[in-house]
Amino acid sequence: MTTSSSPHFITTADADSTVAVVRLAGDLDYESCHAFVRATELLLAERRETGPPLSALRLDFAQLSGIDSMGLSALLMVRRRTDAAGVGLYLDERPACLERLLELTDTLDHLTAPCVADDAGEADERRPGTG
Repeated sequence: MTTSSSPHFITTADADSTVAVVRLAGDLDYESCHAFVRATELLLAERRETGPPLSALRLDFAQLSGIDSMGLSALLMVRRRTDAAGVGLYLDERPACLERLLELTDTLDHLTAPCVADDAGEADERRPGTG
């Protein structure tokens, strides 16, 4: 899958049996954040329907050149979607611009911390983050 919302942002996704990798290139910002969230939602939904279910979603930021507050909002939304799906979220190859934003907003721990399954009687399973 390849999605391009602007000439300055591209996402590509690959998935094996239980792990999906989404590579981000360009600026994750106001113009591109909705396409990014939608692409991850579609990936999660597709795997739920066609199986096997994903155990992890890895976001590869090696080619990320910039991120703004809307990009951070998109990452928080993806975290909510992966939590709901019971899928681990990993932030790989974080560039300095992303590290700085996560540090300033104190959101790195939230995005990468283990989470407890929902309160609807699910087992108390924890998943690792990458801190």
